Amino acid sequence: MHPDLVAAQKLLGVHFMGQPNMDFLKTDERGALLAMDAQPALVTVSNAGIPQWLANFLDPAIIEILVAPMKAAEIVGQETKKGDWTTKTTTFITVEATGETSSYGDYNENGRAGVNTNYPERQSYHYQVITQWGELELEMAGLGKVDWASQVNKASILTLNKFQNASYFFGVAGLQNYGLLNDPNLLPALTPAIKAAGGTAWITSQGVPNATALEVLADIQAMYYNAQKQAKGLITLDQKFTLAMSPLSEVAMTFTNEFKVNVADLLKKNYPNLTVKTAPEYSTAAGELVQLIADEVEGQRTATTAFTEKLRAHPMKIDLSSFKQKKSQGTWGTVIFRPIFITSMIGV
Repeated sequence: MHPDLVAAQKLLGVHFMGQPNMDFLKTDERGALLAMDAQPALVTVSNAGIPQWLANFLDPAIIEILVAPMKAAEIVGQETKKGDWTTKTTTFITVEATGETSSYGDYNENGRAGVNTNYPERQSYHYQVITQWGELELEMAGLGKVDWASQVNKASILTLNKFQNASYFFGVAGLQNYGLLNDPNLLPALTPAIKAAGGTAWITSQGVPNATALEVLADIQAMYYNAQKQAKGLITLDQKFTLAMSPLSEVAMTFTNEFKVNVADLLKKNYPNLTVKTAPEYSTAAGELVQLIADEVEGQRTATTAFTEKLRAHPMKIDLSSFKQKKSQGTWGTVIFRPIFITSMIGV
């Protein structure tokens, strides 16, 4: 026996039975060598690992799900506040010069000048959303590394602004509240030349070009020609224009001619102050819509998106173990002052 084991036996009373003496072990029916004080089978479930969640890493970065962009105010180029949440209607003043001339005579009193005034109105629409959360709800979300109250508040702002953007495009049914795409004063939309000739749209549903670069340019030139007919010379080629379309139609701006010059370059050359802007709302049930908008003529904006209140946060209500708050906004839709400076084409 090893000297250390002998010392342990004498001094500490530790006895170790060597290899030849195995009386304290016995063999089970399968021949396995077992300790005499051990049970022949496991009591617990057989396991060779740890709980999976112990090997999981929870990334603290929050990945937000995106929504379609809100581009109405950007396309119109102006967003203004008119009134407040107590304002139900807004009245605009239009003045038209009138007059007639007469042959001159020292004693003639013919000929006159005057004005004609109109007072068109728009009606406001106010809407709301409510945020609420409970104490336990906040604590449970905190376990998942989510600032629940903050996220709910962000969702409420997004919900309000999405409706605001929709009202800028489509107005509110049942009120004198119209949008950029459906104002009743807009002139009828043109038909693309390729469709008028029995063809289809600029691009197929699979994204394949269905028109040449020159055909796309010709349709835009037709819109400008029609705008000139409506404006009677009040606009020029160097006018600031917005060409608004859907992101799908914007693909046509990359079509090239036989000289490898694309539509976007041709537009820059012919309309130096034209800007292409996109919004998903231009993909309509009637087809792809395009609008050519003269941004401003003789110092007057062609249109403006307008609101009464951009955001009103009402008082927080505290219940027994929860919280609640209302937020509201108000919209006038898009107010188009001079519809003749907006030309539309449907079905591109």
